[in-house]
Amino acid sequence: MSNFSRQVRLSSTLIRGIQYRISRSFTTIECHRPTILHKKGVDILHNPWFNKGTAFSMTERDRLELRGLLPPNIMTDEQQIERFMTELKKLEMNARDGPSDTISLAKWRILNRLHDRNETMYYKLLMANIKEYAPIVYTPTVGLVCQKYSGLFRRPRGMYFSALDRGEMMSMVYNWPAEQVDMIVVTDGSRIMGLGDLGVQGIGIAIGKLDLYVAAAGINPQRVLPIMIDVGTNNENLLENPLYLGLQERRLEGEEYLSIVDELMEAVFNRWPHVIVQFEDFQSKWASTLLHRYRNTYRMFNDDVQGTAGVVVAGLLGAVRAQEKMMIDFPKQNIVVAGAGSAGVGVVKAARRTMARMLGDSKAAYDSARSQFWVVDVDGLITEERAGIDNELKPFARKINETKRRGLREGATLVEVVQEVKPDVLLGLSGVGGLFSKEVLEAFRGSTSTRPAIFALSNPTMNAECTPEEAFSVVGKHIIFASGSPFQNVDLGSGDIGYCNQGNNMYLFPGIGLGTLLSGARIISDGMLQAAADLAECMKEDEVVNGMIYPPISRIREITKSVAAAVISEAIEEDLAEGYRGMNSRDLQRLNKEEILVHVENNMWRPDYPKLIYKDD
Repeated sequence: MSNFSRQVRLSSTLIRGIQYRISRSFTTIECHRPTILHKKGVDILHNPWFNKGTAFSMTERDRLELRGLLPPNIMTDEQQIERFMTELKKLEMNARDGPSDTISLAKWRILNRLHDRNETMYYKLLMANIKEYAPIVYTPTVGLVCQKYSGLFRRPRGMYFSALDRGEMMSMVYNWPAEQVDMIVVTDGSRIMGLGDLGVQGIGIAIGKLDLYVAAAGINPQRVLPIMIDVGTNNENLLENPLYLGLQERRLEGEEYLSIVDELMEAVFNRWPHVIVQFEDFQSKWASTLLHRYRNTYRMFNDDVQGTAGVVVAGLLGAVRAQEKMMIDFPKQNIVVAGAGSAGVGVVKAARRTMARMLGDSKAAYDSARSQFWVVDVDGLITEERAGIDNELKPFARKINETKRRGLREGATLVEVVQEVKPDVLLGLSGVGGLFSKEVLEAFRGSTSTRPAIFALSNPTMNAECTPEEAFSVVGKHIIFASGSPFQNVDLGSGDIGYCNQGNNMYLFPGIGLGTLLSGARIISDGMLQAAADLAECMKEDEVVNGMIYPPISRIREITKSVAAAVISEAIEEDLAEGYRGMNSRDLQRLNKEEILVHVENNMWRPDYPKLIYKDD
């Protein structure tokens, strides 16, 4: 290379570095810019977005007409958290002998009250104690909250669009006070965490999910919006309950249902064109339909279909590593899947796609990958002989010659399939608690794998296909175990520990949302979702050796940063990235891997009290 060429390359590198440092400085200035308010006095104290409680300085108290409205002792945010934690620990001590559900719900109430009055402190507390409080604000406690939400409701959070609002949604979205919304989680309450139809009470799941977007991904809490689509309920108890807060009518179906969701999507994207919408806990018959209807038009994804699929694929790849195999061995894994709902279909499609890409991404590769899955639903093994198979499942229906060769039949029981296939992985997405009975687990002992894996992923805890104690005691201490809800590790004796991996969607969906936001991708592609599923860089060698297939939740911010960076890189690779704020598509294309990580970190919101300035309208 000539000296001139070297100089040109060096100059280009320096210029790029200067440009990127400028963009970093811009982002930092944006984060620390004062917040302009058009209100003061008690209006600020009653607004959780801006309230600092006893942390307001004397200067701010004078400037914002707060002097005399607060006790005189000014506290730091650390002191505020210490006061709050003291009260929370008292509750735990006083209730330690009570039912676990009662204690969890009491904690949720206390945290929710903090959320209602001081969002910054709430998220600072949640982020500092994410492992302890994620199960309170989300799985599994949020399921209990949704069941009781009509009685727990105190102040509105999010927006409600009902069948009564047809024709009005375009104007209704302007009732939301935020000028910019980056992330929406929407549900129709029809299938909440395996608990079934909870109607309008399902708003709790959207609220909990967005709490994790803020805590894990650093999405600004003033730019998130939970949405409930209330199209009625088929839950008889809610229809007869005079205190139920939703429409007490049967659920709309068909074109009437679709027209309402269509109107909502048009309305939110009309006001916030760059928003990302995550669909959550829609019943199976609508989950895939709505995903296919909108995914190539709007920036949206379905966490139950795609997020669950991604986190399971991440776990399956982790299991291969824990078996001390190469990643190319993944397409050789035999997997029995119990459950053929939207989550189960999403998982087998994503896993098949990952296998096929490893084998060359050809038609032959997809055919080969298909043969690794044995799908069992409530009627048994799904084969080509099954009448009325859903189109999404047809590729995974076993061929007649395959079942005959194995001595199996259409509708063969789960035990029969496990006994014959001797799978490497037993994957539960059925929503049926205890489905992996002692008989099924004993059959699984015949697995040909040196370290077979059991995924009992159904939520909440009572719906898990088996407990870790059952799995380790029946199958053996050599297995890999993963669940959807949190369980304690199992003492196997002689100093051995059976590690309980939680296959929590929290590992991926915050990074998918953040990466899509920061890339400015027009849509969320399969490639972006697949890029998110590789958590290899987030794992440590000793964790893998001990049977861990997911990294600790305590590192969730770092995990999310890595996932978001992978999503951005894939969006750039697929020419989908259009940029975000001061970073356009060309700027993104110039960034290397380390610079993308810095870009992500600089755009993650942190729970620091802003400087507040009053200004007349």
